[in-house]
Amino acid sequence: MKVIAVIPARYGSKRFEGKPLVDILGKPMIQWVYEGVGQSKLIEEVIVATDDQRILEAVQRFGGKAVMTSPGHPSGSDRVAEVARKLRSEFIVNVQGDEPLIKGSIIDKAIRPLLKDETLDMSTLMTRIEDVKDWLNPNQGKVVVDQKGFALYFSRSPIPFPRDLNMEQILRKPVEKRGIFSKRVFKTIGLYVFRRAFLLRFAKMKPTPLEKIEKLEQLRALENGYKIKVVPVDYEPIGVDTPEDLQKVLAFLARSA
Repeated sequence: MKVIAVIPARYGSKRFEGKPLVDILGKPMIQWVYEGVGQSKLIEEVIVATDDQRILEAVQRFGGKAVMTSPGHPSGSDRVAEVARKLRSEFIVNVQGDEPLIKGSIIDKAIRPLLKDETLDMSTLMTRIEDVKDWLNPNQGKVVVDQKGFALYFSRSPIPFPRDLNMEQILRKPVEKRGIFSKRVFKTIGLYVFRRAFLLRFAKMKPTPLEKIEKLEQLRALENGYKIKVVPVDYEPIGVDTPEDLQKVLAFLARSA
């Protein structure tokens, strides 16, 4: 049951063009992601799927494996599926190329449910939101799950929204005193694990209405009636969607040095 990770890396991001190649302490961001994925104990091979020669060459310079894909894919998973069609593996892990602090041990927690349960087709990760600012940030995906840990909905909006929450009162507090305001408020982490056969079916499905509105590809699976297992982890991701996010990564690394 071979497990292969594919990292989709597109150059032309509207919010941060060329972000896979931005420098983080002397290494391009895509290298940080690649090396973090490589720490996994369950993943046997890592491949970068890109639409840009500059990214391909950057990966090759640090000794990684990369392949060119079509520039026309509507989502990262569609790009990953193009690569998966040529692979012989049971499981494909889609790790977004803008998660420079991702760790292999975290990825393994998303893989294990599919290894144990042959009825599962797809999984992802979530971590608790500690600050209301993350909850309100539209660049941060959120998720709500049922009592068995399957996704009910993904959104860029603050979900779930407590009816009686006094937002003005919370926002007036210092950041360090805002804390958790609900035990069921979670944000997503940028990776998905697929059974290869399901990924290829998923890529043939047309983008769905909610997916188009939210710009969240996970909703395509939910809108077509498929379940997504969501595994809670104790991990603080810093996805790089904007130049401001890059500064957060640099600050984190400086504190960790």
